[in-house]
Amino acid sequence: MTRRAAGIRVLFVGNSHTYMNDMPRLFQDVYENTTGDQAEVSMLAFSGRHLGWHIDEFFSLRFALLYGGFDYCVLQQAAHPFPPEEESLADGARALELCRAGGVTPVFYMTWAEKRFPENQRKMIDTYEKLHALGPSLLAPVGVVWQAVREAHPEIELYAGDGEHASPQGDLLVASVLCAAIAGTADVAPPDHMLDFKANAPAGKTPRIVMSPEAAVAPLDGHAAAVIREEIAKRGDLFRR
Repeated sequence: MTRRAAGIRVLFVGNSHTYMNDMPRLFQDVYENTTGDQAEVSMLAFSGRHLGWHIDEFFSLRFALLYGGFDYCVLQQAAHPFPPEEESLADGARALELCRAGGVTPVFYMTWAEKRFPENQRKMIDTYEKLHALGPSLLAPVGVVWQAVREAHPEIELYAGDGEHASPQGDLLVASVLCAAIAGTADVAPPDHMLDFKANAPAGKTPRIVMSPEAAVAPLDGHAAAVIREEIAKRGDLFRR
């Protein structure tokens, strides 16, 4: 039996929309700043992978859920392109079964549409709501809040340069919505920083992934943080348990 200090342990399972800008670590910072409680995070995330790939690999995810002492497992389906609904629902059902066997609460992490295809968001929202309805779970409606911020505040750039992944501001939104879902509160308190794992690249040079936690710390965009907090607060019913 795994022993640990008081607080929560969260496993993140996904692809680059999970590992971009060290998002799980930023979630930890947002959660601890919001609740005053300790959070520990771990991650199984590989570029371009569907949720079904993680489940088919089986043994790493099984071991983590059975022996990792996790309270929550954040589950992220592939996003761009978004798989057919039937595939996502089948993957979600298998993921729920694994989480249930490990006594871990699943959290479905709803992603966002590509910048050039905003119309795709509706399909993603509908599919994640159906995933949530499959069984006991939490839903982190990142895509809902992302769409609201994008429409009301186009001056906040949520996307990285490729128009698909999250910018540091985008991942602040992701971490904040995940915090709201897991903590069960729409009153989220961002920390005094963001994370940017391509930070501090010399001018004119191709950014490289930084190799120390300190180098990834970026100044907080106060305007983006205030807007994200406001848009989450407007949707309190989505997070109240």
